[in-house]
Amino acid sequence: MAETSPAAPAAPRPGDRARAGGGGRRSLGWTAALPLLLFVGLAFGVPALALLAGAFTSEGAPSTANLTRSLQGAYLTALIGSVKLSALVAVVGAVLGTFLAQAVVTSPLRRLRDGVLTASGVLANFGGVPLAFAWIATLGNSGVLTTRLGLDAYGWSLYSFWGLALVYLYFSVPLMVLVVVPALDGLRPQWREAAQNNGATTWQFWRHVGIPVLTPALLGGVVLLFGGAFAAYATAAAMVGTVVPLVTLQIADALTGNVLIGYENVALALSFDMVVVAGLVMAIHLPLQRRSARWLR
Repeated sequence: MAETSPAAPAAPRPGDRARAGGGGRRSLGWTAALPLLLFVGLAFGVPALALLAGAFTSEGAPSTANLTRSLQGAYLTALIGSVKLSALVAVVGAVLGTFLAQAVVTSPLRRLRDGVLTASGVLANFGGVPLAFAWIATLGNSGVLTTRLGLDAYGWSLYSFWGLALVYLYFSVPLMVLVVVPALDGLRPQWREAAQNNGATTWQFWRHVGIPVLTPALLGGVVLLFGGAFAAYATAAAMVGTVVPLVTLQIADALTGNVLIGYENVALALSFDMVVVAGLVMAIHLPLQRRSARWLR
């Protein structure tokens, strides 16, 4: 009987080579990302662990006393004040910034658009002590406009809740303009033409098409403005001091011992409270953003 020769090994297919090469590229990709992951872990992970360890430690033992103290008395008042101020700035800044962005987008003047966007990019990053000094010189008790217009006779005070909200809007509105302009540019002219051809009014177009499409960008802008106002410190510290209770100012006082000594862990507990508030805002924002993003598919 003739002997059968063993079957030759099958030649590798091109797809197998591609899959093998893809696995190698993926492994190399993870290797290239290791420095970034290491940096993120050191820059965010280590401070977060230190914050948690300090917030839940009292007199060298695990305890929730710091968290309990951070939600009582002046600390709770400051936390509520920061939330109110941030919510007001976020809503008003989002409305004003959206209308300003719409005026810029619909303007036929290219120079106006470029000028507003350039100014918004500068003003959105203008904050801290220089911003406080600029407003004090303009609308403070002896400010230029305060003395010339006699605003003090009407009870105006820059060093108050409403004065601080006005100063925060100075950099919040330009930031909202930068967020919303790209979304407004994404509204296709064909959608408006189709709505007009079907007899829809301008209000109906914005109610059923424009606003739903812009909702993800608007919600993102509101959250961004809320976070910026909630975490701001230098402007409020230089302008109002302890007149307006804010959680960031309470954290600074606890860390530096301006009021009481040995309350560093209470400052960490207040920081943890801020993280929780920011997390709740994001938890509300993300489902709404996913729901409204269906319009963009």
